[in-house]
Amino acid sequence: MHIAVIAWGSLLWKPGPLKLASGWHPGGPLLPLEFVRNSEDTPELALALCERAGLSPSYWAYLDTQDLASARTMLREREKIDPARPEWIGTLSASHGATSAVAERIDAWRLQQGIDAVVWTAVPARFAGSEGRIPSAQEVLHWLATRTGDERAAAEYYIRRTPAHVDTRYRRLIEAVLGWRPLREAHVTRML
Repeated sequence: MHIAVIAWGSLLWKPGPLKLASGWHPGGPLLPLEFVRNSEDTPELALALCERAGLSPSYWAYLDTQDLASARTMLREREKIDPARPEWIGTLSASHGATSAVAERIDAWRLQQGIDAVVWTAVPARFAGSEGRIPSAQEVLHWLATRTGDERAAAEYYIRRTPAHVDTRYRRLIEAVLGWRPLREAHVTRML
């Protein structure tokens, strides 16, 4: 079984325990992504799936496993997701069908690519400690602008390191107000 993982943020440059069998490829499904998730373990405002966001490109890679449960575990461990939240690891295969509009979009892409199964990070937005809360543009700008020291540097690096073609509404505002433009290494077309 060929299993792929879809990525759009720090998973691209920090795969951690995720065992990849290929490099990252452009041409993943177009997905509704936005900078709407405060990380619990790092001072980042991370990209997450957000149904009301515009569509952005994603990357994909093959995983070095043929077992779907192992693929889910690797991604869960890398993302530090509580095992009590299995729905936060998206999964599609012949036996795991689409259950949302986003999953239908991913499944159409999976079938077109001839990939047997795919996993992705399906954590919800989170802001001000509230799961599912989507911050407004002004809240995002204020939160980022009020970070200081190492925390600000880490938040800025995450946004600037995210691939440049992940061009979201909030990213454009962050660039305009804070001047956080993509780093040179964020202008990628293929990561091997």
